Amino acid sequence: MARVRPRGISGRFSGVDWEGFLAIRLSCHSGAVSDSWPHDLLDWYGAHARVLPWRNPPGAALPDDPDWPYRVWLSEVMLQQTTVEAATPYFHAFTARWPTVAALAACDDDDLMQAWAGLGYYARARNLLACARAVVAQHGGRFPGEEAALRALPGIGDYTAAAVAAFGFGRDAVVIDGNVERVVTRLLALAEPLPGARGAIRAALATAMPAGRAGDFAQGLMDLARRVCTPRAPRCLACPIAATCAGRQTGAPEDFPVKPAKKARPQRQGTAWWIEAEGQVLLVRRPAKGLLGGMLALPSCDWRGQAAVPPLSGDWQAMGVVRHGFTHFELALTVKALRLAARPELDGEWVAVGSAATGLPTLFAKAVQLVLAHARDDGTNAA
Repeated sequence: MARVRPRGISGRFSGVDWEGFLAIRLSCHSGAVSDSWPHDLLDWYGAHARVLPWRNPPGAALPDDPDWPYRVWLSEVMLQQTTVEAATPYFHAFTARWPTVAALAACDDDDLMQAWAGLGYYARARNLLACARAVVAQHGGRFPGEEAALRALPGIGDYTAAAVAAFGFGRDAVVIDGNVERVVTRLLALAEPLPGARGAIRAALATAMPAGRAGDFAQGLMDLARRVCTPRAPRCLACPIAATCAGRQTGAPEDFPVKPAKKARPQRQGTAWWIEAEGQVLLVRRPAKGLLGGMLALPSCDWRGQAAVPPLSGDWQAMGVVRHGFTHFELALTVKALRLAARPELDGEWVAVGSAATGLPTLFAKAVQLVLAHARDDGTNAA
């Protein structure tokens, strides 16, 4: 477990000497004992925990509600791509419309996709539905409490399995997200960049986690990361575990976690086509597999940069370019429009121009808004 030597410490230390010196510093600084930090964290969390609709109050027994794990799982999937503030209204809307995992499993695919719009990648929505249906088919409509069984469900990885086990069932699972990684790499002053440091983080948390309090322990770390141990300018004077934080002793806790050099995301180009006739615009269903799979969208090329061939010939007008960032690449999408007197015979769905953006993925909603804005500027009838 590599650590960074505190600034201002002179002298030469061998690897063993340095580890011993650091242990003394951590145990003696400000009179604190290093192994007390989990309890100091839990005390702080008990006084400062955020009230969230999917979170149990600190120290409280889990709700006597068989659908509680469903609510925990739903919130975790939503929070993978957005903030608590953005996810909360979606969570309320979903649980009002689909109060149980069985209700969600029975919903129409298109209804779910439209309700998901704005929450991030639609592959997560497809996995959400697949997971709900697997829980109904394989587990009688009740989530399993074991991490291994949870990981076997569609769309559930190590983090979500641990979160549902800890928050939904009270199991002693080690829950690690990016916020937890930030706190622990600072606490231990881990010099190894992520993701290489994750093994040391997991080992440290497994050792420190108080039995029976895994959920509170993890959520305390998450709240600490949000309110105190922030990415920039951490508020160390307000931190309940600052006395045992090796990162603070370096004088630059914001340097952790150490990250490898970023690689520039590849740039891609593509074209989308707006075909309008009789006050309606053509939308098509994207292939089930791949980016934005199964979603309605404007007709588009494959974004690979080849010469884009429109669905039909005509007097295409350039509307401009919309840009959108995906995880592995940046896309510049050129939007072209063709307005016709009558609807051509093309596969797809014709929808009213004014409501064309409703339920579309963000990329294509941007393209629709670009066309509508262009029409307003030109005085073209596009409503």
